[in-house]
Amino acid sequence: MILKDKIMEFMRNEAYRPLTAEDLAEHMELKGSDLAEVWDLLQKLEEDADIIKTMYGKYGVPERMNLVVGRLSATNKGFGFVIPENPVDAEGDVFIPPDAMMTAMNNDRVVARINRPSGNGRTREGEIIRIVRRANTKVVGVFECSRHFGFVIPDDPRLGNDIFIPKDEFNGAKIGSKVVAEITKWPERKKSAEGKIVEVLGQKGDLGIEILSIIKRHNLPTEFPAEVEQAANKVPQEINPQELEGRQDLRHLPIVTIDSEDAKDLDDGVYVERLKNGRYMLGVHIADVSYYVRENTPLDQEARERGTSVYLVDRVLPMLPPRLSNGICSLNAGVDRLAMSIHMEIDHRGQVINYEIFPSVIKVAKRLSYNIVRKILVEHDEALRGEYSDLLGQMEDMERLCRILRDRRMKRGAVDFDFPELKVKLDDSGRPIEIVKRVRTLSESIIEEFMLVANETVAEHMHEMKVPFVFRVHEQPDQEKMERLNILLHNFGQSLPKTDEVRPMALQKVLSRIAGRPEERIISTVMLRSLKQARYEAENLGHFGLAATYYTHFTSPIRRYPDLIVHRLLRETFNTGDVSAKRRQKLAAMLPEIALHSSQRERAAAEAERETVELKKVEYMAQFAGEEFPAIISSVTAFGMFVELENGVEGLVHVSSMDDDYYQYIEEQYSLIGERTKNVYRLGEPVTVILTRANPEERTIDFVLAPGHIKQRPAGKSSKTTTKVGIKPTNKSTNKPSTKVAKPKPKNKKEATTKPKRRKT
Repeated sequence: MILKDKIMEFMRNEAYRPLTAEDLAEHMELKGSDLAEVWDLLQKLEEDADIIKTMYGKYGVPERMNLVVGRLSATNKGFGFVIPENPVDAEGDVFIPPDAMMTAMNNDRVVARINRPSGNGRTREGEIIRIVRRANTKVVGVFECSRHFGFVIPDDPRLGNDIFIPKDEFNGAKIGSKVVAEITKWPERKKSAEGKIVEVLGQKGDLGIEILSIIKRHNLPTEFPAEVEQAANKVPQEINPQELEGRQDLRHLPIVTIDSEDAKDLDDGVYVERLKNGRYMLGVHIADVSYYVRENTPLDQEARERGTSVYLVDRVLPMLPPRLSNGICSLNAGVDRLAMSIHMEIDHRGQVINYEIFPSVIKVAKRLSYNIVRKILVEHDEALRGEYSDLLGQMEDMERLCRILRDRRMKRGAVDFDFPELKVKLDDSGRPIEIVKRVRTLSESIIEEFMLVANETVAEHMHEMKVPFVFRVHEQPDQEKMERLNILLHNFGQSLPKTDEVRPMALQKVLSRIAGRPEERIISTVMLRSLKQARYEAENLGHFGLAATYYTHFTSPIRRYPDLIVHRLLRETFNTGDVSAKRRQKLAAMLPEIALHSSQRERAAAEAERETVELKKVEYMAQFAGEEFPAIISSVTAFGMFVELENGVEGLVHVSSMDDDYYQYIEEQYSLIGERTKNVYRLGEPVTVILTRANPEERTIDFVLAPGHIKQRPAGKSSKTTTKVGIKPTNKSTNKPSTKVAKPKPKNKKEATTKPKRRKT
């Protein structure tokens, strides 16, 4: 164990009070090089807020000093929440009121003092006492100026005040320019942050400027550095015979890839065979990216910094240069490729009886698409069944194994959300022309189940080997959020047996009971929002949503850095079955940092993806101003209610526009109730609305209730008119997908399909 870990373990578990550096060294009996190192190490730990130094020069750990260290999630209302970074902190977020924010900005790493503990349905409340690390060194926004100074109005309202720009730091920016400002002085209590213009992106309103602003705001690189491109260009595009040494040759197997038609980075190939003993042999073959991207090379450093590929509405920002991601690493059909393979023998209950993980060489026999597999297995398209007759038996085995694996997950209590996928289609100039909605079908489920079981098996394998590793974890939800979810469930005649230690099975049973009912979408959405975010961690904490004891990400090393790390760690164990003590020490130091950074980049990518889709949704809806649409109330607040149209677009009906009465917000009932009329507008109810405004700049959509809007049903009654709003009911016997174009106009809807994203688990 390295000295840093020894100190942290001692202070958390053995030190009964804050200690001076001298007392700490004496109690730990440090000698020699450890004693010489401890002073600098304590200073570094204190700078990082891993430990806290009191005004009396003594050191303690934050969690034992009524302090929380974490990331600030600010709001545009002036208050925020500190999200604890300590995985053992089970009390959840800390509310920070506006007057206790210090000068912290969104995403800053901070130390907060707890002033009020949680209890009686209230979250903890505190104040920020220290800003450990600033997150927003650059800010994207609109430049405005006077004769003597300028300022940048941040695009992100969560950043708070404008950035002051001295006159000699305009650097060519004009009034109304979209710019990137670099902060040179952080805000003080009565002074805004100060900065300089480092990049002029264009003029506000220019075509494409908003997506470029989103890219810059989330610090997403659009080009690879020259040294990375040079390294990529040196990677050969064909495999030479020497590279096959030590690999199993699987080129004779009819391995297939199943993905969307427009996918170019093919990570995974699969093969299923029914064994003589009645079991299934499932082979999952993943591109061996770690062979080409070696540790600490320019390619590796760039991939680590990016963390993930980013799939925006109009472009892909890949983690690896296209020469690798679309070339030698992509499992293209008909060519030899290096792979990391796992063969699993699976019984009729879905249990993995035996498995083997090994490096291999494969040649994908056929590239299949989700649509082709669906048409063959679900629609029984005779022409396609004839064309792929040589693979028909394997595909039918895939379907059977998929159902076995899914049944196994459901029996152990996995929580399975089935939200329709939304995609905005753009024309050649980037203008939105269509919103497409599609549900998950059998073909997507086959790949999902195969990847899940491969990820679980690899995670358990490495856990049993006790090698430092990167896990994908999803922790138990907060009790407070489960209590609030239970209040909602009671409104629909549902409930959780207990909220202090909710098991995933309890949530799954609720989802099963409400399947196909009008409230299904609303309850599923609120339930998902009540769960914690999955993240990467160097410690195995289990995966709540999957009801899995062990889980990792192994199957997408082209587009996710943690998967690349997992492959690298697997490779290190192939020869000796273990790693050296020196390597263990190095991994123990670097893996937590990699896990944290990868989680942060994943969140940034997901937020950028969501923002670009929301932007194009608003742009698309602008053409329908004044038109009337059926909708469902998707959220209720004190200032109004959000409604969702058939095409998945969401907007606000502000309470000030509901002028037929004074409406009171009843939080426990998720309702707005009229004082005089007793009209009830409740979560999940149908209404008819008119679009009054779609503002791409603010990314907001405003509605008002239509004059003849549907009055709300009395509590306890149901309506068949809202079943699967905007989606054709799925025929469960055929598992046929809905592929209806999700335009808001109630007539003349066309048929279309879209590429579903691989679900993040």
